[in-house]
Amino acid sequence: MAVAGERRTSRKAPAELSAPDAAETALGHISSLTGRELIGATSVEPTDDGWRVGVEVIEERRIPSTSDLLAQYEVDLDLTGELLAYRRARRYVRGRTDAGNGIA
Repeated sequence: MAVAGERRTSRKAPAELSAPDAAETALGHISSLTGRELIGATSVEPTDDGWRVGVEVIEERRIPSTSDLLAQYEVDLDLTGELLAYRRARRYVRGRTDAGNGIA
């Protein structure tokens, strides 16, 4: 029973993020945390707790640009876009391919 003058508020569960929204949210988190120039999201996959997003950034600009130092970050978000964790998964030179991947 409501008391006179008491405001009733309903607690709605926050909307869950779509994959594109999760990617955009992860980019924002990495930008603010690292201050690095973003290249973009490279992967988005659902997890039990939300989303894991791969984000590629420029760690260090070099001349020529094919020798820029890049990094791949993994960002874990909950279903509402809150940051759970992030980590730099690897660093690499832009002009080099992964070893053993068959790409020349």
